[in-house]
Amino acid sequence: MTEQTSPAAPGATYAAAGVDIEAGDRAVELMKQWVAKATRPEVVGSIGGFAGLFDASAFKRYERPMLATSTDGVGTKVAIAQAMDRHDTIGRDLVGMVVDDLVVCGAEPLFMTDYIATGKVHPERIAAVVKGIAEGCALAGCALVGGETAEHPGLLGPDEYDVAGAGTGVVEADALLGADRVRAGDVVIAMAASGLHSNGYSLVRHVLLERAGWKLDREVPEFGRTLGEELLEPTRIYSLDCLALARTAEVHAFSHVTGGGLAANLARVVPDHLHARLDRGTWTPMPVFRTVAEVGRVALPEVEKTLNMGVGMVAVVPPESVDVVLSVLADRDLEAWLLGDVVERTADHAAGATLYNEYPLAG
Repeated sequence: MTEQTSPAAPGATYAAAGVDIEAGDRAVELMKQWVAKATRPEVVGSIGGFAGLFDASAFKRYERPMLATSTDGVGTKVAIAQAMDRHDTIGRDLVGMVVDDLVVCGAEPLFMTDYIATGKVHPERIAAVVKGIAEGCALAGCALVGGETAEHPGLLGPDEYDVAGAGTGVVEADALLGADRVRAGDVVIAMAASGLHSNGYSLVRHVLLERAGWKLDREVPEFGRTLGEELLEPTRIYSLDCLALARTAEVHAFSHVTGGGLAANLARVVPDHLHARLDRGTWTPMPVFRTVAEVGRVALPEVEKTLNMGVGMVAVVPPESVDVVLSVLADRDLEAWLLGDVVERTADHAAGATLYNEYPLAG
């Protein structure tokens, strides 16, 4: 016998299933002002279409344009934003994670799209996330040409969300940067991170929030602010800095220091027959890195392969470019320093890159 629905029962609706289309429409209206600020002359149309349009006729000036693409998220850093109920910076993290992977090969970031999945659409919250994405795109010199907000009741809690994004850039084929340009004698230059950036938060949360029981509103004298404010510090966006270097000096490679840490990421642009030696004695990691290691009793190899240790981007350049590179970065108010060098690999060297010496003690 077929089960019948009671005549008194109301008909099913999308809203009753947990999806509020009207809230989504309001979120779109709220975010329009921010998306409008993240644009480029090549962008065609405005928010609301089924696809973002970008006028590719600008590529005519290239001899052989190479398109670069990258996609990423921000990991469990979103848990900090949700716990603090502050959502206007996590978008900058997303942009940084995407565009700085593009610029590593020398590509100029052109445009991004984003994807936000949430248990329940809170229009103001979604608009705040998109505001951060738009601000990040403006800092990176790229456009935000589209995105998607998806409501997933039953999969995510009403106050939970995750963000992801994808970006596209372009570079002239003969200007591609990477391992094939790196030579013995090259110099490795570090560019300072703004903090933890967007990697290693599962370890950080486990150590400080779960094991140590610290609260996000805890004032930490070494940080000069609360724990939550330190953990929510936005990822630095390096794309325009790197492009400025590539225009004014000879650069052989960049390395974006994300998951895996400094040595492992630099190893991705070091040929097998060479080795990069990185001197810990050239910088003092910010207090947050020391705090995670000390409070969690995390061994140095573990913390170095998980966190960036205060280096967010690395440039590999020939010796004659060093002065110009440091001068350009200083003019752009980006702290940078000589981190190490590239040598021929011998039996004493493992593949890739290694750190040696000890970090200076913090003053």
